[in-house]
Amino acid sequence: MQPVSNDKREDIIAAKQRQEPVKSIKRWFNVSDSTISRIWNKYLKTGSFLPIQYTGRKSDITPEQDEQIRLKIQENCDVTIEKLILELQLNITVSGLSRRLDKMGLSLKKRLCTRTTKNEKMSSKNVKFGEKNKKK
Repeated sequence: MQPVSNDKREDIIAAKQRQEPVKSIKRWFNVSDSTISRIWNKYLKTGSFLPIQYTGRKSDITPEQDEQIRLKIQENCDVTIEKLILELQLNITVSGLSRRLDKMGLSLKKRLCTRTTKNEKMSSKNVKFGEKNKKK
């Protein structure tokens, strides 16, 4: 569901101040009873109809740890994310650190062993198949 715009919030407050019935307000602005109630109660408590700004979750990584990560990568660009987490004793998951590195504009290998590509798998199967046919 889309958030209610500030204009619509202001109009809902104005309608409530004019003591319009909730049914009419609900129909005019296409919002639920609970939305009208929530906006009105917030206005009565705070005097403002604006929504609370959500700033997001606080990071588990401090700016000092960001700098340590950057320095560690400059020292050894072949370090894996797992090793980086262990060496710096970070309280973060592999995927979390990977996203953090993306935001910092850095990249690392995710695993020590690289995955084989689909073509490599197919060619190894073809060799095995050919060997079986030669033996017969």
